Amino acid sequence: MNSSILIIGLTLFAAIYLGIRARKGQEMKLEQWAVAERNFGSLIMFVLMAGEMFSTFVFLGASGGAYRMGGPTIYIFCALTYVIPFWILPPIWRYAKKHNLLTQSDFFAKKYNSKSLGLLVAVIGVISMIPYIVLQLKGFQIIVSEASYGMIPPKIAVWVGMIIVTIFVYISGIHGSAWTAVLKDLLMLVVILFLGIYLPIHYYGGIQPMFETLEQAKPGFLLMPDQGLSISWYVSICLTIALGQYMWPHCFGASLSSKSESALRKNTAILPLYQIILVFILFIGFTAVLQLPNLEGTASDLALFKIAKASLPPWFIGVVGSAGLLAALVPCSLLILTAATTLSKNVYKAIKPETSDKKLAQLTKIFVPIISLVSLYFTFFGGNTMIALLTMAYSFVLQLFPPLAFSLMKRNPVSKMGASVGMVVGVALVAYFTITDKTMASFFPHAPHLIQDLDIGVVAIAINTFIMLAISVFTSRVMAMQKPLINNINS
Repeated sequence: MNSSILIIGLTLFAAIYLGIRARKGQEMKLEQWAVAERNFGSLIMFVLMAGEMFSTFVFLGASGGAYRMGGPTIYIFCALTYVIPFWILPPIWRYAKKHNLLTQSDFFAKKYNSKSLGLLVAVIGVISMIPYIVLQLKGFQIIVSEASYGMIPPKIAVWVGMIIVTIFVYISGIHGSAWTAVLKDLLMLVVILFLGIYLPIHYYGGIQPMFETLEQAKPGFLLMPDQGLSISWYVSICLTIALGQYMWPHCFGASLSSKSESALRKNTAILPLYQIILVFILFIGFTAVLQLPNLEGTASDLALFKIAKASLPPWFIGVVGSAGLLAALVPCSLLILTAATTLSKNVYKAIKPETSDKKLAQLTKIFVPIISLVSLYFTFFGGNTMIALLTMAYSFVLQLFPPLAFSLMKRNPVSKMGASVGMVVGVALVAYFTITDKTMASFFPHAPHLIQDLDIGVVAIAINTFIMLAISVFTSRVMAMQKPLINNINS
C-alpha cells in the first residue's frame, strides 16, 4: 500500500513540475496563455485533444458501463465523432486566426455580428462546464481513494488535485495542460493495454473464452436489446456525442491552438486510433461481470479498480491510480482555463467593453482560482445529481451546433435572433426533461420504441433547428419589408 501511495505522490509531483516547466521561454500574454499563439503541431494537438476527450469516463464510466450495460456500451465507439471535426474545425480555425478570436463565444459574436449572442453562448458554455469539472473531481476522489487503499481521504485528495491544477493553469495556461497530457497518455496506454489483455487471460484463459463464458452465463448480455437501450437509442446517442463533442468550449478552444489547418486535419484523422484503447477498457468491464457480480448502481463504476486490486500487487495499483488521476486533472485544467477565458473576455468585457487587454489578461488569471473554488464547493455539496447534470450539460452544448454549422455556409440563412431563440428553446427543453426526469416514452407512451428510445438531446436539437430557421425566415422578410421604407425616409 505504501508503494501505491509513493507512486501516486511522484506522479502528482511530476504533473506540477511539467505544468510549471511548460511556460519556460514563453511570454504569457493572453493569446499565448489561452491558445499558445496557435502554434501547436500535430503531435501536441493529438495528445491535447485526446486529453480532453479521454477523461475519468474512460477509467470509471466506460468500464462501469460495460459491466452494467453489456453490448450497448459500444456507443462509445462513435466514428462520426471524428468525421465532423475533420470538416468543420479547419474553417473555424481559419476564421478565428483571421479575426484573432480566442474563444467559442468570440466566434459566434463575430459570425453573427452580435455581442449579445456571444454573451449567450458564453453563459451556456460556462454553465455546462462547471458540472463537467465537478465530475472530473468526483472521479479524482474515487481514483485516489481506491488506488491508495483508502489511506488518502477523498477530500484531501481532491484539494491537492485542484491546487495542482490551479497552479499550473494560472502559471502556464494551455502549455501546462499540453505537457501534462503527454505523461497522462503514456501512462494510460500502458495501464489499459496491460489490464485489457492480462485480466481476461488471468480469469478465463483468453479474450475469446471470456466472451464465450459470459454469453453462456448471461445470454444476450452482449447484444442490443429490442427496447430501452435499443438501436434507436444507439443512433440518437451517437448523434448527440458526434455533434456535441466539439461544441464543448474547451474542445473548441483547444482546436484554435493548432498551428495550421493541416495539423487539425491530421489530428482528427489519427485520433480514432485512440478508440483501440476503449476496446481494452470494455474487456476489463466484461471480465469483472462474473468475477465481481454484486456491484450495483454507482458502485459498478469501481469495476476496474476492484478487479485490478484483486489481481495485482499494490505498486501496480499505484500506476493505475496515477494514470486515472491524470485522466481527471488534464481535462479539468482545460475546462478551468476555458471557463476563465470565457468569463473575462466574453462576459466581463461584454459588460465593460472599455477594459484593456492587459487588465483582461490579469482578470482571466484571477478567475482561475475562483472557478476552482466554485467547482470544489459543488464537488463536496452538490450530491450525486451532478451525473444527471453532466448529461444535461452535454445536451446543452449540443444546442450550439445548428447555428455554428449554418455560419460556415457561404450565405448564412440564420439570423442572430433565430440563432438565439433556437438555442434558448433547445436548452430549456433539455433542462425540463432532465430536471423532471422525463423521457420520450413519458410523453408518447403508445408510440413505437423507435420514438420512445430517442435521446432527448437529438429531439431538442431538431426542435431548436426548426425554430431557428422559422424565425430567421420571418426576420429576413421583416427586414426586406422595412428596407424600402427606410430608403424612402432617407431619400
